[in-house]
Amino acid sequence: MLKVAIRPIRVMLVVGQVLFSKALSQLLTLESSIEIVGDTQTLDLALLKRTAPEIILLDFDDYSGTIEDSIQRCKDILPEAKVCVLTAHDRPELMQRCLGAGVAGYVAKDTSPDELVRAVQVVAAGSFYADPRIAGSLLRRRTKGPMHERGVTELSERENEIVRLIAKGLSNKEISHYLSLSEKTIKNHIGRIFNKLQINARTQAAVYAIRSGLA
Repeated sequence: MLKVAIRPIRVMLVVGQVLFSKALSQLLTLESSIEIVGDTQTLDLALLKRTAPEIILLDFDDYSGTIEDSIQRCKDILPEAKVCVLTAHDRPELMQRCLGAGVAGYVAKDTSPDELVRAVQVVAAGSFYADPRIAGSLLRRRTKGPMHERGVTELSERENEIVRLIAKGLSNKEISHYLSLSEKTIKNHIGRIFNKLQINARTQAAVYAIRSGLA
């Protein structure tokens, strides 16, 4: 039986600091599902058009324009490309602006390498990704009163506990340490949680935790 090769996700880095850009490029290159097609310090529209990335990872902290202008410039050249903002700012109002501008992802710079890779994969799969900690703050602002879309009894006590920790922004390794369980066990639990809730991203788990009163 012939094996069909899976094409890697084509990513362009737009990062102002050269050292950070190179380190980020090396980090993501270690992941076989990701291909870095270029890195640039500014929005080089000719380079974007030539390399045709699927995802543009844009470091907003070093970019002189507004986020709305940045997103629009990317869309003008590559309408099909998804823009994922990388920033040190954990302000929910900035994430709201990014959402309004049509970004596909919002990643905090203090995220773990594994979570950054996951963010790229989630965005490439067509889902929105946002740092669970910032998404949680934004949802708390929007939510008025309890919202129980699903009963928490769908999950076991352990699974509810893990969802609660995901909503707090903990990585798998941190959850593993907190619960004194192996990281593999945590991954298995999260896989079952995703299947039960019919979700595919940690941000969605954070949303469930807040709306169900777990967080």
